[in-house]
Amino acid sequence: MSNTSLVKRLLHAEGLGLLLIAVLGYAWQGFSWWQFGLALFVPDMVMLGYLWGPKVGSLCYNFGHITLWPLSFLALGVLNDWPVGLQIGLIWLAHIGLDRMLGYGLKYPTQFKDTHLGRV
Repeated sequence: MSNTSLVKRLLHAEGLGLLLIAVLGYAWQGFSWWQFGLALFVPDMVMLGYLWGPKVGSLCYNFGHITLWPLSFLALGVLNDWPVGLQIGLIWLAHIGLDRMLGYGLKYPTQFKDTHLGRV
């Protein structure tokens, strides 16, 4: 196995780990599973930016798929006893973990299939 394929596998495993931790945290909090299913793919709405080309699309996609935002919701949820913030943060992290596990990484401005995890 080459170093490149090992790194790629590690990044996919990291996505799986993020997905599992988010789902376990969601279950631990006792949140609604129908809301989880309904909201899981909401972050993909940012892909509409691709209607304006790959530069705008990648910017929009990356803005919606960095862990900074859901982690911020989690922090606000914990610090302010705000369950909705926890719920949003966990669903959003689960989405990002699922994407990373499947190989969908942050996008380069060239085209949708060019990601930080390699070409999809």
